[in-house]
Amino acid sequence: MGSVTSPAPLEIERTESVEEVFAVPEPDVPWVTIVHNDPVNLMSYVTYVFQTYFGYSKDKATKLMLDVHHKGRAVVSSGSREEMERDVQAMHGYGLWATLQQDRK
Repeated sequence: MGSVTSPAPLEIERTESVEEVFAVPEPDVPWVTIVHNDPVNLMSYVTYVFQTYFGYSKDKATKLMLDVHHKGRAVVSSGSREEMERDVQAMHGYGLWATLQQDRK
């Protein structure tokens, strides 16, 4: 058999840079915890949870509870995604319906 020579590797010149685009949240845009209205929990209990967990005054906790009751939802805290995930889990632990989202103000 004859010897087989492999061709020299080709160099490929890229004329355009290839960049992948990722949807990265802006770090300075806070996340928020939203508590939603539900037919189960008493208004007094929701006020109690806001005072107990967040340390809100009775007036602030009552205002937020009334927003939940009348508007169907209220933003109860804001901060980093990790903090809001923790707050959502805490609200679930109290039996409240809560979600988080990036604040788009």
